[in-house]
Amino acid sequence: MRTELVTIETDTLPLDGAWHLPEPETPIIGAVLLFHGNTMNFYTGAPRFLPPALTRMGFACLAFNRRGHDILSIRDSRAAEGAAFQLTHQAIADNRYAAAWVAEKGFPNPVIIGHSNGGMLAVQHVADHPNTPAMVLLSAHLGGRDQVRLSSLAGLMCGDQYEEIAARAHRLVAEGRGDELILMPGWWYVSTAAALVDRMGQMPEILTLAPQIRCPSLYVVGDVESPVIYPAEEFAGRTAGPCRAVIVENCDHFYKGREAEVTRVVADFLAQTLRA
Repeated sequence: MRTELVTIETDTLPLDGAWHLPEPETPIIGAVLLFHGNTMNFYTGAPRFLPPALTRMGFACLAFNRRGHDILSIRDSRAAEGAAFQLTHQAIADNRYAAAWVAEKGFPNPVIIGHSNGGMLAVQHVADHPNTPAMVLLSAHLGGRDQVRLSSLAGLMCGDQYEEIAARAHRLVAEGRGDELILMPGWWYVSTAAALVDRMGQMPEILTLAPQIRCPSLYVVGDVESPVIYPAEEFAGRTAGPCRAVIVENCDHFYKGREAEVTRVVADFLAQTLRA
């Protein structure tokens, strides 16, 4: 495939990404937007391993960083950015900025593929864009107001200090100190108070949004993932359009060692869907 590094402007920080195109002899049949997972980026995980197969099928692929990429990062100064600062409304807007960029390239209705937090955001994006031809969720988490608590029970985020850390975050926001960083015992280890409070109250809940999803969709999860946090089969039963849930054996949340199988499942779904 041919790859070009791109920059997408927003109302604050720009989004960096990669625009992957098929080789010249392969006709372009459409475009795909790839939404990365929490604290990840456009060059790790599914946004990295899927484009080679998708471009062979004829898709142009945009993999891009939301402003909430990685955990902490800097750009062209020592000002920090990244997932520790992310807000839900900003993440939703970033996906819209990327969709507008792809539309300017001639693809107004791209396929949407999202991993983990990017999958949760994908459901919101597709609910807001009903002309989406197909959606692929890769271990999309439940979202909603209970996500931080559930993640903490699983040993992530606040771990066994959920009540204490949640109270501290709310107190700092109330005192006008929402930009202060809070250390957490589990992934993703550090967050501003404002970002944590936002995560506890502003995330979309994918099961609530499911009846608004009318396009064909695929929901992939690994067999070691909790069906409470990653509700593939329940989501598939609630969508207005056809949705297939696939559980991949011997597979974790990041598909380590199972990238080829996940790629095959996604490619087969898209080929069958578009042919239909």
